[in-house]
Amino acid sequence: MDFVFLGTGAGVPAKARNVSSIVLQLLEERKTIWMFDCGEATQHQILKTAVKPSKIEKIFITHLHGDHIFGLPGLLSSRSFQGGKDELTVYGPRGIREYILTSLAVSCTNLKYELIIEEIDEGIIFEDDTFYVEARKLEHGIASYGYRIVEKDRPGELQVEALLQLGITPGPIFKRIKAGETVELADGTVLNGKEFVGDPKKGRIITILGDTRSCENSKILARDCDYLVHEATFASGNEEMAYDYFHSTTTQAAGTAVAAQAKQLILTHISSRYMKEDTESLLQEATAIFPNTVIAEDLMRLSIEKR
Repeated sequence: MDFVFLGTGAGVPAKARNVSSIVLQLLEERKTIWMFDCGEATQHQILKTAVKPSKIEKIFITHLHGDHIFGLPGLLSSRSFQGGKDELTVYGPRGIREYILTSLAVSCTNLKYELIIEEIDEGIIFEDDTFYVEARKLEHGIASYGYRIVEKDRPGELQVEALLQLGITPGPIFKRIKAGETVELADGTVLNGKEFVGDPKKGRIITILGDTRSCENSKILARDCDYLVHEATFASGNEEMAYDYFHSTTTQAAGTAVAAQAKQLILTHISSRYMKEDTESLLQEATAIFPNTVIAEDLMRLSIEKR
């Protein structure tokens, strides 16, 4: 599991930062990719990475401002030409369905895969055996959501050496024991599978927020998360401007990470007013409050460590 930051800027493209798009690669866990937001020129950014659009399984849109969605119709269209045949689901606020379907209809675009569009409310918006995703509304000028992606706990390791010492050879019986079943051997010995499996491996928690003022739902979504991706449109000292424009500062994002007891903070959605040379001072503002902070850069790849 890892992040690829395709665009880390706010509002308009800049020389150093394209507009918002983040990829969560789940190649080991699901053999697929999830995307969060898709600003204009996201496809150009993808060309500079190893990300394969054909593997995109889900796209989560935080809100409908252009710097988060203007690249979406093009990406959906190109995916058909790039071998994407598997079903793809787009999640987003009310209005995302009309935006996508109108764009595809006006451009006479026919997709070669099934496209599902889910207009979301707060709550669990997706769940299967390995993950669930919770959405909550944030505080922005229009409906904006944050997403909490929870990897469910994985089974512990099978204690192979202990089984081999009992004369049990690898095969279907190993699978039954790892599943925690009670197994009777040929000599009548009964084994409780749960006694031969280690403790469950704790799943990881990723929180990715859309544009927002500092608010309570940000802290709820980020509670005890391993990685918090938080917008930091403005530098510290611009709290009044951030409030007026429904955004956050570096120090407000760091404060949310502290309150939520997050393990790592990643700042993104940096205003184009800040140049490359301003990055270090922005980082220092946040680390003074929450030391384990990084500022995302375009095309940055970050591995998400297992717990």
